[in-house]
Amino acid sequence: MQHRYDVVVVGAGGAGLMAALYAAKGNVSVACVSKLYPTRSHTGAAQGGIGASLGNVGEDHWEWHMFDTIKGGDYLTDQDAAEVFSKDIVDAVIELEHMGLPFSREADGTIAQRKFGGHTREFGKAAVERACYAKDRTGHMILQTLYQQNVKNGTTFYNEFHVFDLLIEDGRCKGVVAYELATGEIHTFHAKAVILAAGGYGRVFKITSNAYTLTGDLMSIYYRKGLPLEDMEFYQFHPTGLSKLGILVTEGIRGEGGILRNDSHERFMERYAPTIKDLAPRDIVARSMITEIREGRGVGPDKDAIYIDLTHLPRETVEGKLAEITDLARTYLGLDPLKEMVLVQPTAHYAMGGIPTDIDGQCLTDGAGGKVEGLYAAGEQACVSLHGANRLGTNSLGDLVVFGRRAGISAAKYARDADYGRLGEDPEAETRELIAGLKNSSGKENAAAIRKELQETMMNNVGIFRNGPDMEKQVEILKELKARYQNVGVADVSAKFNGDLIDAVELGFLLDCAEAMTASAVNRTESRGAHEREDYTTRDDKNWLKHTMAYKDMNNDGNVLIGYKPVALKGYTRSFEPKARVY
Repeated sequence: MQHRYDVVVVGAGGAGLMAALYAAKGNVSVACVSKLYPTRSHTGAAQGGIGASLGNVGEDHWEWHMFDTIKGGDYLTDQDAAEVFSKDIVDAVIELEHMGLPFSREADGTIAQRKFGGHTREFGKAAVERACYAKDRTGHMILQTLYQQNVKNGTTFYNEFHVFDLLIEDGRCKGVVAYELATGEIHTFHAKAVILAAGGYGRVFKITSNAYTLTGDLMSIYYRKGLPLEDMEFYQFHPTGLSKLGILVTEGIRGEGGILRNDSHERFMERYAPTIKDLAPRDIVARSMITEIREGRGVGPDKDAIYIDLTHLPRETVEGKLAEITDLARTYLGLDPLKEMVLVQPTAHYAMGGIPTDIDGQCLTDGAGGKVEGLYAAGEQACVSLHGANRLGTNSLGDLVVFGRRAGISAAKYARDADYGRLGEDPEAETRELIAGLKNSSGKENAAAIRKELQETMMNNVGIFRNGPDMEKQVEILKELKARYQNVGVADVSAKFNGDLIDAVELGFLLDCAEAMTASAVNRTESRGAHEREDYTTRDDKNWLKHTMAYKDMNNDGNVLIGYKPVALKGYTRSFEPKARVY
């Protein structure tokens, strides 16, 4: 079955919905293709806030936000992107308010703001209230608001359609091919422009805050076309996931005054980040927690967790501003945060790397600025390199709306002047071959067993603390897992809602993402941001102040070719020289 739209957006989270909305406002026809119902997208799991220098609680300026973003990214952040972002996010938040997003409020009626990790006043002197929030359900409210606006502006939705292929020919993207879960039918979406916004790949790890659907689908498909993935070695572990489960505990819990404590109830962050303590950036807090655990000061039955203490906070704060987290702790851990400290541990949370783009969202083919005509990306799927080596809390939701909007505007502008590229003779051939290969396989390998081994070994060998020998071992493990994947059999060969088939396809996507990530991590012989190597413990600006570009070796499956892209060290009006990153 074939459909034709000026702009097709893949993914219906915050970035996809923002992109679709602004494309629709550009007077072009827009379809949004999503493997989930839009308001079930993973943006809904983002709790704590969206950072913008509104200054509603205390003085704040976009330059301070820009500096914090660059410093937080350990100076691998592209400074032109950081400047655009820090300016645009102020207007974007006010626009969301005007769309009807129900932000929490200060006493004077302005949008409420609270402190968040790594956000400071006066270029690092003290913590600042910059996170705009809707209790601890900010992402959920963004999804609801943007979905309603898309319905209002005429976006057509194809829900529970799983994209299996990008139609890229002669340097131009002409559409996508998707599998309809309800029928098993294959659909071709012919488009003048395509925007990729399908999220990250956290399910490559055992303990993760990510939903089961975050399997790096479009990153893998892009990579399979011989195109690069940027900075895949930089993966953020959020300090506070519910122990054993990985369910996110918002950074807002520390912004409201929560304190991390070890087995002797010591507030240990005073030793690691004496100025802003528990409100240090996520990579620093996560490493500090793991260090406490490694040195025998962990808590819980296996001594592999840390306490987050809310018992000193007012009831109205815990049950009001942190209502969702309070409910999760009571439901899943049987703990009452009003009376007991909650057990948390770092959880795989966010990919700083992804499909490389320019500041308008157009996808790049190399480190020299080559572009795929008609193809754009935004959100966690993309790497405009706003986040560099480590993302600050709240900047993810900001990234979604700022660069989702820019991608939507750019795609609509392109589509208004472009024609529909001519499709190949059989655009669905590769997708049919993928599905038939799995359904007709006589292989005895089990996708769930391979996925479990993938997640456990990635957690052990390419987690928070890394070293060369363990990662080299993981390279070989991944080659073995990919070989086994060729013999995966699918027991369910039915057409409708075939979860067995989808699990197998998604496993292939995860293996690709893990391959690119591990090779990039082995290659970078330094520690920077979230990439912490025990055998190269310092940051090396002389050799490594550059972005990694990982390409699939099209002649030798399992090998990864590494290239580079320069870091943009100057903004348009402000720039910040790399310096030691201390808090």
